[in-house]
Amino acid sequence: MRGYLSLLPAFLALWATSGIWIVFAIAVANGTVNLSEGFPYISICGSYPPQSCIFGQLLNLGAAMAAWICILRYHQLRNWGVGKGPNQLILWTGLFSALGTSVVGNFQEKNQKPTHLAGAFLAFILGNLYFWLQLLLLWRMKTLPQPGALWIRPLRLGLCSLCTILIVAMIILHSQQLRSASAICEWVTAMLLFSLFGLFSVDFSGLDNCTLSLQPGPSLSPSPASPGSLSV
Repeated sequence: MRGYLSLLPAFLALWATSGIWIVFAIAVANGTVNLSEGFPYISICGSYPPQSCIFGQLLNLGAAMAAWICILRYHQLRNWGVGKGPNQLILWTGLFSALGTSVVGNFQEKNQKPTHLAGAFLAFILGNLYFWLQLLLLWRMKTLPQPGALWIRPLRLGLCSLCTILIVAMIILHSQQLRSASAICEWVTAMLLFSLFGLFSVDFSGLDNCTLSLQPGPSLSPSPASPGSLSV
């Protein structure tokens, strides 16, 4: 089980990165985006069929994997002694970011632009915040384990910082009608977020197993005995 858990974040990074570039290639090939008019946003590439179907499925599965990674990370931090309050804050930030990713895939910009933009806000802004909270936690709690090489933590700091700068630049450039430059910032930001998720493979390399605990709820009548835990 250990190997599969450690590979999940790396698989997500590979899945999402290759997937959106495949969507980009299809959009260019069938002429739904014209590179001579400027570099397109990710959402523009995924707005028209047939690539819109691939785009939606890609982000839905990616969002599901991201949510599972956030849940695993929550339990890992809990086992490391992180308090319930900050740990749940980190968890819900990550889950809402995953939800936003799914919304982006299901509500194309040309069909539901307000909903699409709300999903993009959750995916990018809360996604970046999720990793900043992870870094803040590691900085405040010096006793937490630091899996991997010594350069992993500075790398995460650099990726988070660059991600924040690019998000701000993307918004400013878009407001100034510099759409191609803004779109390039969006693509690079997405790659950075995928890379940050992929780095969780280092942290998950020490996970032994995952156990789903089943606890009996209140009942008016006695129920037959059932196993207390189920190994996944």
